[in-house]
Amino acid sequence: MSERSYTIQQIAEQLNIGSFKVKYNTFISTLLIDSRSVVSPETSLFFAISAQRDGHEFIADAYANGVRSFVISNSSYAEVYPDANFLMVPNVLQTLQRLAALHRSRFDLDVIAITGSNGKTVVKEWLYQLLAADFNIVRSPKSFNSQLGVPLSVWQISSEHTLGIFEAGISKNDEMKQLAAIIQPSTGILTNIREAHAEGFSSPKEKLLEKLKLFEGVQLFIYSPDYTDGIATKNLPGERRFSWSTTMKADLEILFVEPIKGRNYIRARYKNEEIECLIPFSDGASVENGIICWATLLAMGYTPEEADLRLEKLTAVNMRLTLKNGINQCSVIDDSYSADISSLAIALDFLKLQNQHVMRTLILSDLYETGKSDKDLYTEIASLLKQKQVNRLIGIGAHISAFADLFELESSFYESTQAFIENFPAMHFNSETILVKGARLFEFERISKLLTQKIHDTVMEIDLNALANNLKFYKSKLKPGVKVMAMVKAFSYGSGSFEIANLLQYQKADYLAVAYADEGISLRKAGITMPIMVMSPEPSAFEAIVKYKLEPELYNLDILNGFIDFLPDTQFSYPVHIKIDTGMHRLGFEELDLPDLLPVLRLEEKIRVISVFSHLAASEDAQHDEFTLYQLQRYTAMAEKIRAELGHDFIRHISNTSAITRHPEAQLDMVRIGIGLYGFDSGLKGSSGLHTVGVLKTTITQIKKVGPLDTIGYGRRGSLPEGGTIATVKIGYADGYRRSFGNGVGKMLVHGKLAPTTGSIAMDMCMLDITGIEAKTGDEVIVFNDQLTIADLAAQIGTIPYEILTNISQRVKRVYFYE
Repeated sequence: MSERSYTIQQIAEQLNIGSFKVKYNTFISTLLIDSRSVVSPETSLFFAISAQRDGHEFIADAYANGVRSFVISNSSYAEVYPDANFLMVPNVLQTLQRLAALHRSRFDLDVIAITGSNGKTVVKEWLYQLLAADFNIVRSPKSFNSQLGVPLSVWQISSEHTLGIFEAGISKNDEMKQLAAIIQPSTGILTNIREAHAEGFSSPKEKLLEKLKLFEGVQLFIYSPDYTDGIATKNLPGERRFSWSTTMKADLEILFVEPIKGRNYIRARYKNEEIECLIPFSDGASVENGIICWATLLAMGYTPEEADLRLEKLTAVNMRLTLKNGINQCSVIDDSYSADISSLAIALDFLKLQNQHVMRTLILSDLYETGKSDKDLYTEIASLLKQKQVNRLIGIGAHISAFADLFELESSFYESTQAFIENFPAMHFNSETILVKGARLFEFERISKLLTQKIHDTVMEIDLNALANNLKFYKSKLKPGVKVMAMVKAFSYGSGSFEIANLLQYQKADYLAVAYADEGISLRKAGITMPIMVMSPEPSAFEAIVKYKLEPELYNLDILNGFIDFLPDTQFSYPVHIKIDTGMHRLGFEELDLPDLLPVLRLEEKIRVISVFSHLAASEDAQHDEFTLYQLQRYTAMAEKIRAELGHDFIRHISNTSAITRHPEAQLDMVRIGIGLYGFDSGLKGSSGLHTVGVLKTTITQIKKVGPLDTIGYGRRGSLPEGGTIATVKIGYADGYRRSFGNGVGKMLVHGKLAPTTGSIAMDMCMLDITGIEAKTGDEVIVFNDQLTIADLAAQIGTIPYEILTNISQRVKRVYFYE
């Protein structure tokens, strides 16, 4: 068997798979779990894994993309595609893990395994920076540390590699054993044990013991006794152990940490001598991650002097793609800080996900330390660009330029970043999505700056991964077969338009819902093809609704008859949604309207009822559960009457965000998820299980000292009776920060500390009392995030999170992150 290339027959035999159907004995070099990420279909093996959705449902998509080899647990699919290879197994995920473990066992490779509550990815990336000069390293892409991510990471190993660095994450007991069998580490690093991912464990000790299973049998174990409390040293793993600590005796005993101009000077005792290093970061998390890397270098035999030299050159780890508005109506994806083949594939998937522009452009630098020859590397990249439907390539660097003939698309090449910048005025970028992807030494941040619009200092950062995780959270609560309608009205609750819709379409939501037709039209123009329901279809918008294939919500006879009259006589079965009122008393047909409604629905052939739905008034509130049940009963009765009259089925839905978890009996055929996608659910205590999607931040414009007799702001309404320090920040009521937050009602975070407002909120700015907080002009100020939440802000002024989110004005630029 060649490296990462096994015949399908060999895989079946090596894994002792008893039931398989091999039509042709193709070579397999790519393991695939996502039918949307096909690059080399003829050498791909698709694993139909059942997670929140059954992977078997996507076999058709993978097959349509050219894949002909599958691992399945439902044998009926093998009959549907007689020309394909199928391996039938009891558990598809375990088969993927076994194959990766088999592949790992073929290489006598030193491997560093990293686990812990926080810092795994940063420590992995920093160790890559620190050790790349001495080793050809294979490592986990991004934060691939799950039961799926680890086998896909380990599959990358080839004979060129001399060191592996893989991270492993778990969420409950009995998960680490499988990951340990795949990684087979020789060195183990425990970063820390904190509250993150603690939900699946009964105690911190139970979580620690589970994580330590990764290191059974390692030659070297690197840890801090601060995080192994309750376990005797002799019971820790490792033939050899290396400890570090800030509080107790250890192999690397930290004596003190001293901040110096945005960096941290660290002094420690090691082998009875004092040593030092400089970490080029100021935050506490980076200091701890840096100490872990310091301990690792020393444990591996590097001298303190060499370790110090390398640590001082560490650069920030940017694991997120950033989507920004660009010049000339472009969208710019900034991934200008890393470049390797794995992260390129991930970034190209994100580029392909963008539908707002027809044109997709990639600006790519030379890639280094890939373990491949230049010809093999750029041949693979050329194939990747073709598969991902990239329209234009701009290559920068001598190596990629030398293989320009391999790229069968519009392309241009430059020897250096400076050469590109000098030629930039003559280039044309207009209405396209541009991915900027470069190795660090090419300084592609200079290119990104040229391509992006200047951003107002007040920005709202949207974490697209968090939104996707929230969608998966709700999907995990649904009964089999229940569909999802995602609410993207009001600029997706203030979070964006096509940027959010693109992600929801990629994540296989079934429906979108907007308030007005113009919102739906914008999504159609941005390339969104999935069904879109318009909740307030005005007669003046009927023409546009039909033109852009939007589906109106019809809630009374006037709007129903008006839409029917508008449709031409040649129209047949136009999809519509019927809203019924079961107690909200806002919009919808009531039971008394049914005698007039039913004949129209039965006899009118121009329309076809796709769904019948209603709206729960108080699904989040336990004191109204009886009323919620009453609404559900009323809805069921009315929907059944409509079904009987129509003679055909339709989608039934009444459940909103809070009802999904609080009232599972109301899920019916489809649920509507609104603000829950953005991390807030009044029906869940503390929105437990959800991720914060949005962070609103601004900056300090000026800092002033004020005396006890001074007044602050319009109307002289603000003062500091004891005198103090105020900071003027760049957010006001024109940005959506309401005047009611003034005079101490509202609070923001400055360097992690709460700072109350003082004086009135002005149109473009406001003032904070930062007395006792060290700060300077230009420092970042958090208006809301996962610590100071939107729910906290809503409580400050007596409103609801919906209003806080949707009030954020359009002049506040949205910046989107994707990992």
